[in-house]
This record gives sequence, structure tokens and C-alpha cells, in this order.
Amino acid sequence: TEMQTTRTESISSRPKLKTLFVGGGTPTHLPAKQLQQLMSLLHKTFNLEDVEEFCVEANPALFEEDKINVLAEAGVNRISLGVQSFDAKILQTLERDHSREIIHSLVEKLRQQIPNVSLDLIFGVPGQSLALWEETLREAINLHPKHLSTYGLTFEKGTSFWKRKEKGELTAAPEELEREMYALAMQMLAEAGFGQYEISNFAQADFESTHNLIYWQGEEYFAFGPGAARYLNGCREMNHRSTLTWLKRIQSGKSPVAESEHLTQEERAKELIVFGLRLNKGVHRAEFKTKTGFDLETFAGDAIKKHLETGLIEENNLSLSLSEKGRFLADMVVVDFL
Repeated sequence: TEMQTTRTESISSRPKLKTLFVGGGTPTHLPAKQLQQLMSLLHKTFNLEDVEEFCVEANPALFEEDKINVLAEAGVNRISLGVQSFDAKILQTLERDHSREIIHSLVEKLRQQIPNVSLDLIFGVPGQSLALWEETLREAINLHPKHLSTYGLTFEKGTSFWKRKEKGELTAAPEELEREMYALAMQMLAEAGFGQYEISNFAQADFESTHNLIYWQGEEYFAFGPGAARYLNGCREMNHRSTLTWLKRIQSGKSPVAESEHLTQEERAKELIVFGLRLNKGVHRAEFKTKTGFDLETFAGDAIKKHLETGLIEENNLSLSLSEKGRFLADMVVVDFL
């Protein structure tokens, strides 16, 4: 495997990890025995004694109790569950093969062994009304997860959603409705005690995703697998997306890397602003200067001035962040910082 063959200067033998995330696919689709082999490989490759967050992404379908046992025994301390919806019709539209009953039973089982559970929900699904979204949020809150992520449905080219939309089988939700859905999520989750710490992410106190914060704070991380992206020593790399190409390259002793880009100080600074604005705490002026050598106002003065005037960003002595209004239009705002 790539993990077994990767021994670079940046990845020493059994490095100590702060966080470990297994996902970007659905590892829990593996049979319990293979899942156990994967966990064993991770323990052989990395020192996980002091790992703060060991998270596995899971699809509620086919996530049986024997797999929960395997993960709990391996030291997994967080599960990110792709719930998406509790409504049978919406789940069907999303091509999901689980049900409300499966989710409820699963969360109950997880609570016994891996209580730090995060639920992913999707809004803006064709056929989903504001009232139905409200029911989804209420049901998710009543399951008492430690963390919730809410994402607007995107139609990415090449996916079956995109093809169904092109054929006229699906119609994208109106933008105004999506905005109302997002506003409702912010309101209901705040009332239920979830603090919003990033555009799409809400957590109970001290249950923010440590791993995801590493991405958004522009820190370094390594990754393995087809399409895996990593950021090390000022360099961004991405593996071949095709599983077959990736596998052939690994087996023949070649690098699986398809794209590599060394960031200039300016590019790094722009990235830090774009990522930082996703976070509710925003971009910290002093930290920005320490990491990039640039003064935030000097570097991005025009964009800052423009969006302070539009009311889409706000500032205090320490930092610059999106306003609540700005969170609805984040993509439009960050373009001006690029």
C-alpha cells in the first residue's frame, strides 16, 4: 500500500499523530475483517498513543455492530455519520440506502462505545421544503450529537446528480430557499446550544473538529489514497484520482502524485485569508503576519475596504471575519481576496 511504501524525509518511521481521519470515501463499507486489517495497518504505520482525534467517516447503511466494535477497539474516538436526511423521499433523491430507523438505532449503539458523533445533513435538495428541513434539523438535534455539519446540495459535473439535472429529472432549489434553509440552521442550532465555528459546521462546546481546523488554519497535513491531497513544506500535492492509475503506480514503485505546486508567499497568504474567512473567528492579524510576513491591511486593503462597506465582513482590533450576512455570500466575498 501507499502507507507501507511511503517513507520520505517528511514522514519518518511511525510518526506521532495529532489527528487521523479515515474517509473521503466510506471505509465502513468494508467487511469487519478488512476494516480490522486497515486499523491494524494504521497502528503499525503511525504512533497513535497521543492522538487527539481519530475520526472515521461512516455511511449509516451497512455499519453493523461488529464494525463499531472494531473501530472502538482500535481507539477511534469520533464518527462522522453521513445522515443527510431522515425523510425517505429525500434519501431516495440523494441515492442513499439507509432509513430513519437505521440512523436512530445506530446513533444509540455508537453512544455506548464512541459517543463523539457528528451528523452530516444536506439542504437545498430538490423537493425539500423549508418545513421539511426544519423537521430534519429538529430530529438531528434530538439525537444529541456532539457536532453537526450542514451542506447545500451541489451539482458537480460528472456526478449522477449533474446528469439527472441535465436530463431535467432534478431541479435545483431556488437560491432564496437555500438561504432561508441556511438561516434556519444557524438559528435552530444556536438555540440548541451548538456554536457555529465555520461556515458549515456547528459543535457543542469543545467538540469542534480538530482535524478540519488544521485545514482551515492552513496547517500542514499528509494524506494517502486515490485523489488524496496533502500540504507539506509549502507544497500542495494531489494523488491520481483514478484508483486503477494510483494502484498501478504504487505497485510499480512510482510516485502516486499527479499534481504538485509550490506556493509563493503571496499564494500562501491568499489561501490563509480564504480559509480563515470560513471560520467564525476569522483571520487573526498578528498570526497572519507571523505566518506570511505580510501586514493584512497592506496585503488585502482594497478587498477589506470594499467588503467593510458592503457589510459582508466585520473587523475588530485583532481580526477580520465574515459578518452573518457575509456567511450567505462567502464565495462571492473570497473571490476579491484572490
